[in-house]
Amino acid sequence: MHDASERTFLPSQNNLLAALSKDIRERLFPFIELVSLSLGQVIYEDGDKLAYVYFPIDSIVSLLNVMESGASAEISVVGNEGLIGIALFMGGESTP
Repeated sequence: MHDASERTFLPSQNNLLAALSKDIRERLFPFIELVSLSLGQVIYEDGDKLAYVYFPIDSIVSLLNVMESGASAEISVVGNEGLIGIALFMGGESTP
């Protein structure tokens, strides 16, 4: 039995990255860094300047809309089928 800390994660465990052609994966994967995020960790706040795109492998990321009252509503979830930070691909620098 393996300890969870001994598990190996690969970029190709994200479905979007796995769908790329071999040539593109070979050029892109050396620049991908595996990061571990804590439960409840915020990766972007409204208006933050985006620096990274996240491709979840073994997690689900919730996108929340925080209202003026401070209440929040989950508007979307992204797992290993997608990415977080698409505004960077679309030419934006911050989250809406």
